[in-house]
Amino acid sequence: MATVTIYSSDYCPFCVRAKQLLASKNIAFNEIRVDGAPERRQEMMAKSGRHTVPQIWIGEQHIGGCDDLFAVARNNTLETLVAQ
Repeated sequence: MATVTIYSSDYCPFCVRAKQLLASKNIAFNEIRVDGAPERRQEMMAKSGRHTVPQIWIGEQHIGGCDDLFAVARNNTLETLVAQ
């Protein structure tokens, strides 16, 4: 089973939505908060090439942000990616 990692911020409504989607599908995830942690945000930016949160990975595959996660869920591939 692939590990899901989400870089997030406490005050980000898109982060909340992404975490709610994962929770609704009983998909466990590791959350890395970037609030007040510039080294974590720099790590996220270096890995993703993006500066906005959330940034989500399933295993080594970068999914992207909240809209990207919802697109994967709509395409019925989210569970398949997590199961790998």
